[in-house]
Amino acid sequence: MSVHFDERSGTVRCKTPWGEWYQTMEEVFIEVQVPLGTSAKEIKCSLGSKDIALSVKGEDILKGKLYDSTVSDEGTWTLEDKKQVCIVLRKSNREAGNCWPSLLKGQYNADPLLKDEMQKKLTLERFQREHPGFDFSGADISGNYAGGGPDFSNLGK
Repeated sequence: MSVHFDERSGTVRCKTPWGEWYQTMEEVFIEVQVPLGTSAKEIKCSLGSKDIALSVKGEDILKGKLYDSTVSDEGTWTLEDKKQVCIVLRKSNREAGNCWPSLLKGQYNADPLLKDEMQKKLTLERFQREHPGFDFSGADISGNYAGGGPDFSNLGK
């Protein structure tokens, strides 16, 4: 059984008033806290390739243009334990450099340090995929990613 990248390295989560969101090279995950006891029929969720709309009990929770495009027919949502809506969007552009700095255009931005951490995780994920036999669990990417790229000189030592 292979260990999924997220389980091995953790995720960098961006907190929001309604919950949090995080990403991998391929997907964006959105976790929305809803009132305990919420039923699926009380949830309306529309997942387009460029926009999203989520309302619970008639109240808009999340609505707007996504930061980048997704594969609309591969987006899913589930209600977990009647208290959390989990949305998974598949990125159209799945390059490691495609780090979303915000969930929606102009909303739910990751602060600069968090965005840098997100970019480092995606870069590390790419290297993990390119070198599947190498153990990256203790890897640390030094430096500011935006400043010209990561330094992997500390790996394998």
